[in-house]
Amino acid sequence: MSTYTPHTPSEIRSMLDTVGVKSLEDLYSGFEDLWTKNLNLPPGKSQMEVIRFFTELASQNKLFGSIFRGAGAYCHYIPSVIKSLVSREEFVTAYTPYQAEMSQGILQSIFEFQSMIADLTGMQVSNASLYDGSTALADAILMLREKKKNKVLLSSALHPRSLEVIKTYLTPLGIQIELIALEEGKTSISDLTAKLTEDVFAVAIAQTNYLGIIENAADIGQKVKANKSGFVMSVEPFACSFLKTPAACGADVVTGEGQPLGMPLSFGGPYLGFIGTTEKLTRKIPGRIVGKTHDASGKDAYVLTLQAREQHIRREKASSSICSNQAHCALTAAIYMAYAGKEGMRQVAVQSLSKAHYLAQEITRLPGFELQYKSEFFNEFVIKSQIPADIIINACAQENILAGLKLGEYQTLWCATEVNTREDIQKLIDVLKQIKA
Repeated sequence: MSTYTPHTPSEIRSMLDTVGVKSLEDLYSGFEDLWTKNLNLPPGKSQMEVIRFFTELASQNKLFGSIFRGAGAYCHYIPSVIKSLVSREEFVTAYTPYQAEMSQGILQSIFEFQSMIADLTGMQVSNASLYDGSTALADAILMLREKKKNKVLLSSALHPRSLEVIKTYLTPLGIQIELIALEEGKTSISDLTAKLTEDVFAVAIAQTNYLGIIENAADIGQKVKANKSGFVMSVEPFACSFLKTPAACGADVVTGEGQPLGMPLSFGGPYLGFIGTTEKLTRKIPGRIVGKTHDASGKDAYVLTLQAREQHIRREKASSSICSNQAHCALTAAIYMAYAGKEGMRQVAVQSLSKAHYLAQEITRLPGFELQYKSEFFNEFVIKSQIPADIIINACAQENILAGLKLGEYQTLWCATEVNTREDIQKLIDVLKQIKA
């Protein structure tokens, strides 16, 4: 990384001449005192000692041979080319893109990411990315806020973390939040209809939802539109490759967590929020938007564009406090999607779907295990068992398996993706057979 600089030797020479020094060493002379003062720092270590220290620290982590847990963070196969490309010096040292003449490479990568998200979701506009799926969802709701309306309806099947983030964003603004009940794990259309009053400015659901279930998004969208409210969908990116696009379901704003698109689990981050919307709402989208134009020579050029200035300089008027982006994570997602292509994305989705259903089939063949909900699901599902969830999770951990997430004393949320083999599933089933309550 230290070998990469965007400046040519002649540019560096010109800058040094301007400030009146002969070399970079001279430029930093006078700072030595900063390092000689008593800062109470521990003694330095050699490279070998540092490696040994972090190796011992890492050995305390529990690494599982197979993972059957999702709940918002998913284990997908990441081709070697992804890490190879995103580790290039040009990307990991990229300059913040406010100065377009310095940042054409990173601006183009963001533009490509935006284009792919728009294509994936069916929306007209996407932004440069957000911190994670939960903050993206909260910002999406604020995009739809109206002066004369002050209520939001949230599906109870949104991710619990997202629900908490939304409350954090909306409660200080005095916005009223109501949860929509569930029927068989899906957002209840009858409860939605009963709560869709004139003061509701937005309705938000997840597709697929936190329980892995496929929602009747198009039907919900029709109800919301009939009430003249805004419709927000938080989507699973792979599910978008074979379900109706959010645009086809009538969504005004689409958000999601981009972690499955080439990013490892990494103990919870950094991850990637994405957002897409209609052309009508472009000026309300938070963060940065990269546009494509032409320079004085007629060549393609990329710039930050189409943003309301209050996003940057008028804090009290801003619809969002986010004025940054997860550029490197967005780059990772863009490279992953470009490498996989539409067919590759669909193959991952189909494999995840089929393996999750095979896993559910094998688990429910065991005495004392059954599906909590009968609704159609994608790559996650809830199992109700006669054996406490803690016992199941601990027994699996003993065999180097990360079991489903505990939802209740006897409920667990299981997940399968393309990385889970038939052998992995059989080993899990053998463990479950041996468990005694």
